[in-house]
Amino acid sequence: MKAPKPIVAVAWISVAVFTSYGQVATDSGLHSTAPRSTPLPTAAAEATIPERAQIDEIFKQTSLGKDADERRLHLESRELANRVVNDPDIVAAKKSAQRAHTDLEKRQRLRAYYDLYYGRMRAQASSSQMRAALDQMRLAHVSQTSQPRVRAAEDGSLPTPSPTPKKKEQKGHFKKFQRSD
Repeated sequence: MKAPKPIVAVAWISVAVFTSYGQVATDSGLHSTAPRSTPLPTAAAEATIPERAQIDEIFKQTSLGKDADERRLHLESRELANRVVNDPDIVAAKKSAQRAHTDLEKRQRLRAYYDLYYGRMRAQASSSQMRAALDQMRLAHVSQTSQPRVRAAEDGSLPTPSPTPKKKEQKGHFKKFQRSD
């Protein structure tokens, strides 16, 4: 089904025609017999419509609000992650971390994996905001490999992650409805 033609353009043209007729009628009554020294404008300067790429760049440069900026960064980080995730070096580093024999070895290999993974994403990032966001994500992942209660020498510079809260056990919600004999 074809889209209807825009009515706005037709209305604009007809308004311009009426305006020019109105001015011609007004100007003809006010003219003196002396010739005009200023030439009449032949056509109004047409506004140039920017290309789609130019509009995209304008919106990328201006902030649309905190939520929109966060969403844009999230989308760009997912796009970078999708490009990088199947890289053979990154897949090998992840498998190596999963095959570690000890906890310390696994934490060290995970740190190397995160450094490699986020390093590749950072190299392909288009803006400084994206690089800063990737650095924050890398730091968050690397800090999860530290042990909050047992500090190894290499964990000293990392921030301590907040401990996960324990779930409360539900105590006898149904016990009060049971019989006690």
